[in-house]
Amino acid sequence: MADKLILVSHHLCPYVQRAAISLAEKGVPFERVDIDLADKPDWFKAISPLGKVPLLRTQRKGEQTAIFESAVILEFLEETQTNPLHPADPYARARHRAWIEFGSAILNAIGRFYSASTEAGFLAESEALSAMFGRLEAELAESERNGPWFAGERLSLVDAVYGSVFRYFDAFDRIGDFGILDGKPLVDAWRQALSGRPSIRHAVAPDYPQRLHAFLQAKGSYLSSLIRRSDPATAPPQAQFA
Repeated sequence: MADKLILVSHHLCPYVQRAAISLAEKGVPFERVDIDLADKPDWFKAISPLGKVPLLRTQRKGEQTAIFESAVILEFLEETQTNPLHPADPYARARHRAWIEFGSAILNAIGRFYSASTEAGFLAESEALSAMFGRLEAELAESERNGPWFAGERLSLVDAVYGSVFRYFDAFDRIGDFGILDGKPLVDAWRQALSGRPSIRHAVAPDYPQRLHAFLQAKGSYLSSLIRRSDPATAPPQAQFA
C-alpha cells in the first residue's frame, strides 16, 4: 500500500507509542508530528473529532483521510500493511484483542496511581495495580509460552501495548520501590525483553524520561511529593490520549 502516513503525536502519549511500534515492526515509513495538546493547532481540531492523539493522516492517490483512536489505527495497519502482528487464528486473535483492552485498563489504573492525592489513595491504587499485574502473571503462566513475547516466539500487538505500559515503571523505579511488580517473575522477564526491543526503545524521543519525570513532579499528587524537588524541569501540559 503506497500511502503517505503521518502519525500525529504527543511526546508522552502511550497510545501513540502503540502505533509507532506497530509501524516500526512492519517496516512502514512514516512521519511523526508532535503537537501541543494545550494549544491544539487549527488543522488538528478540524480533523480530530475527539481532540485526542494518536491520529493517523493518510494520503493515497491524492485523497487524504484522518484515522483516529489508537485501536482503530492498529487494526487499519493490520488490514493495509504487510507483516501482520495479530495471530491468524480468530480465537487467538480475539484473546490478543482482549489482553490489549486489559493493557488499556492498566494504563487507566496507572493514571489513577500517579494522580492519587493522598497516601491512602496512593496505596490503594498501588494494590489495585499489583492485582492487575498478578492476573497478567497468571495468564502468562497458563499460556505455556515458548519464547520471550506474549505469544512466545513471535512479537504481537499485545507486546506493542505492554511495551508502553512497562515504560512507566522505569520512571516509577527511579522514584521509589513500590512493589507493584514484586513476585511476578514472568511479568518481569517480559518487561525486560520488551525494553530491549528496538521498536519499543525508539517509540519515544531521547528526552522522554526527563519529560515524564517533570510531568509526574508537577502533578501535585502524593507521588509528586516523593520526587526530589531538585529537578528544575517544567512539566508538559495535560494531554488527552486515546
